[in-house]
Parts: sequence; structure tokens; C-alpha cells
Amino acid sequence: MKKNILILLGLFSASVMATTYQPVRESLAGHTAAPEWFQDAKLGIYFHWGPYSVAAYGSAWYPSAIYRPGSPENKYHTKKFGPVETFGYEKMIPLFTAEHFDPAEWAELFKKTGAKFAGPVAEHHDGFAMWDSEVNPWNAADMGPKRDVLGDLFDELKKCDMKTIATFHHARNGQRNRNKPERWAPDHVHKSFNSHYPYHPDYPTATTDPKLRKLFGNFETMDEFNQYWLDQLKEVIDAYSPDIVWFDSWMNMVPEEYRLNYAAYYFNHAEKTGQQVVTCHKHNDMPMSFSVLDFEQGGRREIHPMPWMTDITLGENRWMYVEGHSYKDAALVVRNMIDVWSKNGIVLLNVAPRADGVIDDEQRAILAKIGNWLSCYGEAVYGTRPFDIYGTGTASSSDSSHDGQSATVKYTAEDIRFTVSKDDKFMYIFFLGRPEPGAEVKIKALGRHRYTPRSAIKRVTLLGSGEEVAWNDDTYSLNFKLPDVEMNEISTVLKLELE
Repeated sequence: MKKNILILLGLFSASVMATTYQPVRESLAGHTAAPEWFQDAKLGIYFHWGPYSVAAYGSAWYPSAIYRPGSPENKYHTKKFGPVETFGYEKMIPLFTAEHFDPAEWAELFKKTGAKFAGPVAEHHDGFAMWDSEVNPWNAADMGPKRDVLGDLFDELKKCDMKTIATFHHARNGQRNRNKPERWAPDHVHKSFNSHYPYHPDYPTATTDPKLRKLFGNFETMDEFNQYWLDQLKEVIDAYSPDIVWFDSWMNMVPEEYRLNYAAYYFNHAEKTGQQVVTCHKHNDMPMSFSVLDFEQGGRREIHPMPWMTDITLGENRWMYVEGHSYKDAALVVRNMIDVWSKNGIVLLNVAPRADGVIDDEQRAILAKIGNWLSCYGEAVYGTRPFDIYGTGTASSSDSSHDGQSATVKYTAEDIRFTVSKDDKFMYIFFLGRPEPGAEVKIKALGRHRYTPRSAIKRVTLLGSGEEVAWNDDTYSLNFKLPDVEMNEISTVLKLELE
């Protein structure tokens, strides 16, 4: 009898635990939006990869653009593959072979780059799922690569002691214009922007085929699509338990009841698995009380008390692999990441594999430089927190193409950023350029902040080499005399040992 009572109590406790969170804002606010491990991680990697990679042309909006008559993508597609009426996007899926996809090698690559979490774009606007799905018939396990891309990579990431992220962009997939002739293509491109695929009764995207309509998000009612949106999330949560679920913009088009149901389901699942999970959003799509705000290709101009994220891409302005597209310089990427870290941000860095599963040498070279820099200076990054002020300097920042300031600010050695260790035992000073050996550096910005009295600083060294750095505090500024040694070409870092 006693044993039976204990079993019943255990089942009751599990039941209570499974419903810790209710799908209402007040209940979900009890979830910690940014757990400590996430604040410590600083860098993650994801990748835009799918059937759209086959074309290697235009952008990740290629699946949509080919259905707009006269667009460059439509002309290219017609010439290379044939008219969309006979060779629609669904015909590209068998060409997405991924024969060189090596999840173990990718996981090692991401780890060597310095990322603490990684994962795929689980589903882009195109409606193609990168996991083994029973909900979505258009998935990588059944078609194209015929393997569970998300699951295979997650397995290897966990072997590398890395956290996992699955990103979702499929809120845009829903066809919201079928009953709104005023938004039909081809005349109303901007008015139809709330759905990925353009709609017109005569277009292939207007199909009512029971299977094909799911690729184009063409459901009888939006409630049906919204449930489909939610069911796919639940499937990934149940099968793969991602540490982070991240959403692209346009999630506000999904009614709040579905969004809150997702959050409650995710958080309750994490209670059962013992995970401290993170959900990320853009714009005002989720409350910041339980979700981390992301800025696309940008960042905050000042420190924010709540941790935040930015997603940036190695490409100049493209997210998927595009033949001949140029990439950013590693120094530019790292310096802009340092700016993010100094303001309490976390970086999600995008790479772009080819359709065959190859991450090209040019991207690998950039990742290697990032990884080499972090292997030397990671102490000043991982597990740190913002200082009273983020830094000082002369670089001007234009607005991002999406949110906040630009992610491609041209910094120099005159631009300086700060971080501090969680235990307040060390402060780090980053030069966002190569300072001259033996240079004298005066940082007035520190004259009125903590750690400035002489008694607070015990020692200053060059991080990485341990070279002593002469310094003095004249109460107006901190002054440093750099040693006459070679400085790092990306960012030299001073380490201040504190009382």
C-alpha cells in the first residue's frame, strides 16, 4: 500500500511539474528569459540551408521570387530549370542532395570557431522542414537528403558538449491573401509581403492539392495554418529538446494564443528534461519578460540591463549560399561582435553551406580566424558581463538595414570596449583595431567609474602573452603604456587584475 501511495504521489508530482507554466503572460513570466549559461555563451552558429540552396542565386527568398513574373529569380529559374508551372519549387527538392553533409565535422568546425551552441534553420519561409517530421510531409528525412539534418547535427553537437538551437521562420509561410484580391500578385508585391509565397488563383502557389498546399502554406483557414505552425514546434520540442528556440520576424501574424501555447509547451517540456531553455524573438512578437529580443544584422547602441541577441551573417548581405557572393572580413566580424558583447548581447552567426553540404574554404578561413582569436582572448568574452559603460571611441554607426545600429561598423584602435568577469576580479579592455607597439593610451571614460582608484587595480597585462603593461591613474583618466611588442591585428586586449 505504501509503495502504491508513493507511486501515486510521484505521478501527481510529475503531472504538476508538466503543467508548471500556463499559456498566459503572467504564468510564463515566471520563466527566466536568459539563464546564466546563455549569458556566458556569447556566440552561437546557425546556417541557412535547404532546397533554395540549389539555385545558389538571388537570396533565401528565391522560393518566393520565382513565382513573381519578370523578377530576376523568375527569369533565372525559367532559363536554368524551366517555367514554374512545370518546374515549381517542389521540383528543386530532389536536387537538394547534401551528399557531403558531415554533421560530426560541422560540429567540430563550429566548436573550433568558438561557438557554444549551434543548429540549423529548422524551417525557413519556404515550408521545408529540416527534421524527420510526421507533421510536415515536406521534410529532409523523406525527401532531398533523406536524412534527419537537425537530429543528426544535434547528436554531434551534444558529443562536443555544445548546446543546441533550432530556428523557425515559418510564420511567414502561411498564405494570408487567398481571400484578399487586393493583395493578389503580380501587382501588389508589398501588400502581399505578409505571406512568403505570392498568391493568385492562376499561380501554382494556389494549389489545393492536399500535400502540395502545405509547402505553400495554402490552408483553408488561418486557424488551420496556425495549428500547423504550432504542431511543428511541438514535434521538434518533443523529439529533439533544443536548448534554444529562435524565431524570425512575422511571428506577430500568428495569434497570441498560439504563441503563448508554444511557450508554455516548451517551458513545461524543459521542466521534465531538466533544461534551462531560451526562446528568442524579434520586434514585439513575444514579451521580454520570458523571451530574449533579437536584432537582425544590428545591435543596441547602449548597454541594456536584459541580455539580448543579434543574428548576423558571414555574407556581405546574403544568408544562403549564393555563387560569387562576397564575405565579410574576419576582423570586421569580430570587432562588431565585441561591441555586442560589451553591451550585454549574444551573437548568432550564420554560415551558408552549398546544396551538396560543403561549407566553402572562404567561409572556413573566416571561421578559423574567429576561432584563433577567441582561443587566445576568450577569457575576456565567455562568462563576462558589461562594465558601467560599454566603451569609448570615434567610430560612427549608421542604422542597420533591419534593427538598431549596423553590424558592419568600421572600427579602429581608437575605439575601445570593456567587459568584466562575473566575479569582478578582472576587467578587460579591447582595442577594436591594431594599436601601435609602445603606444601611450589615455582612457578618460574610466575616470569616473569603478576600478579607477589606484588601490582597485593590482596589475595590467596583455591578455594572451602576459606582457606587463605600465599604467597610472591621474584621477581624470587611466593611462597605459603598451609594451613594445606586436599587437593583434583584430583586437588587442588588456587584462586588469582587480583587488
